[in-house]
Amino acid sequence: MNAPVSTRSFTEHLTLRERLRLLDKGALAAAVILFVTGVVAIYSAGYGGRELFAYKQILWGGVAACAYVGTIWIGHERVLRYAYPLFWFVLLLLLVVLLVGIEAKGAQRWISFGFFRLQPSDVGKIALSAVLGKHLCRYPPKNLKNLCSGMALAGLLGGLVFLQPDLGSVVVYVFMTFVALFLAGTPGKYLGALIGGGMALLPLGWAFLKEYQKNRILVFLDPYVDPLGAGYNVIQSRIAVGAGGLFGKGYLQGSQSKLRFLPEPHTDFIFSVFAEEMGFVGAVILLALFGFLLWRIAVAGARSKDLRCKVMVGTLAAGIWFHVFQCVAMSMGLVPVKGIPLPLFSYGGSSLLGQGITLGLVQSVFIHSTRPYEE
Repeated sequence: MNAPVSTRSFTEHLTLRERLRLLDKGALAAAVILFVTGVVAIYSAGYGGRELFAYKQILWGGVAACAYVGTIWIGHERVLRYAYPLFWFVLLLLLVVLLVGIEAKGAQRWISFGFFRLQPSDVGKIALSAVLGKHLCRYPPKNLKNLCSGMALAGLLGGLVFLQPDLGSVVVYVFMTFVALFLAGTPGKYLGALIGGGMALLPLGWAFLKEYQKNRILVFLDPYVDPLGAGYNVIQSRIAVGAGGLFGKGYLQGSQSKLRFLPEPHTDFIFSVFAEEMGFVGAVILLALFGFLLWRIAVAGARSKDLRCKVMVGTLAAGIWFHVFQCVAMSMGLVPVKGIPLPLFSYGGSSLLGQGITLGLVQSVFIHSTRPYEE
């Protein structure tokens, strides 16, 4: 019997079928259950004339599945190898958005390809994770110069997204960058300074917010200052979540979404739809599924011996966690309203495509860290 081959040699010579056999089945199962449950919730949210959203979500699920398998076949090694070109390409897409992007609801965030609208900020989260994974390991943020260079890369992406404006994605980028810096070994004094500096700049940041963004913060403090305007979304969402009780009203029985009181029920407030119909118990089970998926992602990162992979996977996990936290907390009025989708659950082709690529990268890292067979 020959000696075991190296992990790198093992994974490089695997066929796609062999790679798929080594998938983290638990993570895959959790993702599929979340997607299917999301389609069911989207159908309920649009019941009575808007069921098309659910059918379109199924189609985009097929596209995301292809992206998932394609990413596993390409491998995270190639993504990290070409992290800088990928980063610059996404920056170019963000510039295109600002120049010729589609504007909707006061924001210019999408590029139209006829049958499909791409929101580059979704792909930007993947590019940010990959480039920080590579850059922060090549230039460890142990000193101020290297720390600033890593933050500058994140700032380029975040700045262009802020101009759209898409404050929700910017906040996600900030959180992901902080996690990447932490995982890359940034000294505590620098991390503390970043937190302190960020808190100190909050009053200054108020001046750069759009009027509707300011209103969202004000109604977060008291939704009833404008119950028929900016506070309407939060009030109706709270009613929906509270009306679910312990076991919910039952599938297709949620009055808030069926009577069109709940705004954007298939996207921003999909959790409210689910909580009203499935109740507290259903919501806890849903959150447990997300928790299980995040745990399996963390396992993939922890198993890897490559610090670049640890940083990349940890940063991707941070993005997913923040999305889940924001969507759930927003539905209950615990944080200001932002247009952030619930991963694998909310309607949206661009978001679903990004999540397919994200989970494919995580699976590639998991496969790479698998003990090689002996020949």
